[in-house]
Amino acid sequence: MSSIGQTRYVIQDTGQDSVDDISQLPDCILHHILSFIPTKDVVKTAILSKRWNNVWTSVSNLDFDDALLYANETENRYPPEETCFINFVERVLSLRDASNIKKFRLSCRVFFNAPCIHSWIASAVMHNVQKLDICLFVDDPFVLPSSVFCSQTLTSLKVEMNCVLEFPAIIHLPYLKSLHLSLVTFANDGSTQKLFSGCPVLEELTLLDCEWLNLKDITIASSTLKRLTIDDLPYFGPPDGPKDCKIKIFTSNLVYLKYTGYPSNDIFVCDVSSLVKAYISVPVPHKKQKEVASHVVNLLKGLSNMLVDLPVFKNLTRLDLTMEFRKSTIEALMKFLKCCPNLQSLFFSEGFNHDVCLVENDLVWSSLPKCISSRLKMLTFKNFHGNDAEICFLKCVLQHASVLKKMNILCCQNVFGDPNRLYEVKKALQAVSKGSNWLYFFLKMAAMVPVFDFLAYLSTAVCDEVPIFKFRPVYLSIC
Repeated sequence: MSSIGQTRYVIQDTGQDSVDDISQLPDCILHHILSFIPTKDVVKTAILSKRWNNVWTSVSNLDFDDALLYANETENRYPPEETCFINFVERVLSLRDASNIKKFRLSCRVFFNAPCIHSWIASAVMHNVQKLDICLFVDDPFVLPSSVFCSQTLTSLKVEMNCVLEFPAIIHLPYLKSLHLSLVTFANDGSTQKLFSGCPVLEELTLLDCEWLNLKDITIASSTLKRLTIDDLPYFGPPDGPKDCKIKIFTSNLVYLKYTGYPSNDIFVCDVSSLVKAYISVPVPHKKQKEVASHVVNLLKGLSNMLVDLPVFKNLTRLDLTMEFRKSTIEALMKFLKCCPNLQSLFFSEGFNHDVCLVENDLVWSSLPKCISSRLKMLTFKNFHGNDAEICFLKCVLQHASVLKKMNILCCQNVFGDPNRLYEVKKALQAVSKGSNWLYFFLKMAAMVPVFDFLAYLSTAVCDEVPIFKFRPVYLSIC
């Protein structure tokens, strides 16, 4: 077999007079080497020689994982002896010297003993730990030692815990640069706000699968934060359940933003002027699609400065819009349509929200997308409420769409159910129909309106001078 590309190590016995080169290294180098070895193996080095007796008691990294209990589990040894794990951790911490701990990791996914765990974490803080990584699957509510949130040495804090995260009255982490919270449930607005405000030099914040149900309004304001990652859990509770939390983000120096999951909260990105990269991934939910879409729009609104250079979708000929458009999204829609130069069919399924305000000389129309003026052949507007903004939009399309062949308008029930409102809508469209060359109206009746009455009514309200079924090049279908 060829040995090309392979590294071979040969260990030779040079006799009793051979020198143990590793043992001759200074403690600082030995500690560095041991920092890459699991703690359970580090302790075993004490049997090597007298030189190694106490080296492990000052190693900089400690890693305790209850997975050790199950590493050699057999059918005849279940449940595993938890006392061994407790004794091991207690022995390591009690025999440790006064040197500082650089990194302390404690993972208890099965084992849980609140007094022991509380004591172990407090011991790490007493040894001026810099990086603290806690993973606890608890049976009962558990409160972390208050000293964790007042540490003068912590630079990184990672907490994965499936319960309410309680905070002490005072939170001051002057050197914390990285905060990672996973599976925790925030208790209330006040304590959660205090946590974010108590980290003055925070540079990286990660929130994974956290529960926001107890929160109403939270602000993440930091001039030092550079990276923000949020992975949301979906909440599809009862209508009378907790309402969405409003999360406002003011991070002028943020360069990286990642959001994944179901946006069950309203996230408002208010100041991200330094943002370089944003990653947004939202799967389509089976429930509350409108609510999720609304939350996504609010999130993207804050990233509008990054949407200046959108790609050109030159092969896109049909666009279906399945969300209700609001005041804040009309301008974004126009910006997107400018990136679709060959769009021929445009479909609105939910119409415009009542808060949309459009007038004919609005700045939105100052630079009409090319696809509307020279490519659009068919427009379908569903759930038409007949409000001024919708009428203004349709007027603009009819006036500028030079190759438009058919327009379908599907009215909502409220329009058909109110004869006065129906008359106002038809009268508003009358000017457009007269100004267009030979419009043809194809009608489908609503159940509440008699067919013949409605035909007669529409013929006088919209097309006073033109027979309703006369053929014309452009088809306007009002359903």
